[in-house]
Amino acid sequence: MFGHRSDGKKVKGLDIIEKASPFFMPQRIDAVNYITVKIPCTSMDEFIARERKNGNSYSYMHILFATIIRVLYTKKKLNRFIMNGVIYQRNTISITMDVKKKLTEEGEDMTLKFFFTGRETLAQIKEIIDSEIAKNIAPDEVSDQTTKTASKFCKLPAFLFRWAMALARWADKHGMLPKGLIKASPFHTSCFVTNLKSIKLGHIYHHIYNFGTTTMFFSMGKEQMEPVVENNKELKVGKILNIGMSLDERVADGFYMGKCLKLFKDLMTNPDSLLEAMPDDGSIPKKMVKKRSKKVGKVKNIKKEKKEKKPKKIKPLKNKEKHDKKMKKKKNIEMIGE
Repeated sequence: MFGHRSDGKKVKGLDIIEKASPFFMPQRIDAVNYITVKIPCTSMDEFIARERKNGNSYSYMHILFATIIRVLYTKKKLNRFIMNGVIYQRNTISITMDVKKKLTEEGEDMTLKFFFTGRETLAQIKEIIDSEIAKNIAPDEVSDQTTKTASKFCKLPAFLFRWAMALARWADKHGMLPKGLIKASPFHTSCFVTNLKSIKLGHIYHHIYNFGTTTMFFSMGKEQMEPVVENNKELKVGKILNIGMSLDERVADGFYMGKCLKLFKDLMTNPDSLLEAMPDDGSIPKKMVKKRSKKVGKVKNIKKEKKEKKPKKIKPLKNKEKHDKKMKKKKNIEMIGE
């Protein structure tokens, strides 16, 4: 209550810009930035095909979830949220996703919320996602917990529903929203994800909800063939996965966000690094660091070696007398000039 919340802790030691930004931009819609991250599919496709031979069935969505979780675990600022002008650090990592029971116009929409520690392996993340989806799309399952909670409010008359939402906003603003409602709410989450690839659509830039605590919204579109420049000179056609991101800029500065996006792309294009669990101390495993940096270093060394010039050999004088006369004549000319 009044600064204390069940889903996060108040962040201390902020700089002036971090403290002031929630007051200059009081709503998330004021502070949202949009970006498209292009992921080459080659390494993911090779990984999925290789793991399928080992009996593991992974998809782009599993890799995306695991990547988001790793980035949130290693880059703590990205897992913050702002409420009533105060910046909080989340207690958990959670991802919300929309799912349809059937891919038809009449199919029921569900909103599932997944909770993670951040240290899970790709296999564990896959198990959590698949089991939760299978449980909720079963014919005998009425609906997910989020839908059940929302349906109770929807039964109210419009004026009471409006009053209930106003009360919920006020309670959330002052840290008085019940823990059970926060856990069930899809809007109180680290990240919202929509899989438009499943319905064969391209990515979009989705708005961030002002209600709740969501600071990120990821939209994964269907992969497509695009022009790709390889080795900084060859133009080819490659298979690209586009991910549209909407990010609340108030939780971290541009430099920090840039580092997060670089790590995100490195993990998406290096899915083998997601197979091992994260250390408890939050450090980044060596496998998460791409080997390309070493290759660049070797190339630079080779170039340096090529640039090094060998000392010139001094040729012996064939006729010393002629050389001495020439030098004496040159010296006399210089003296006359003076």
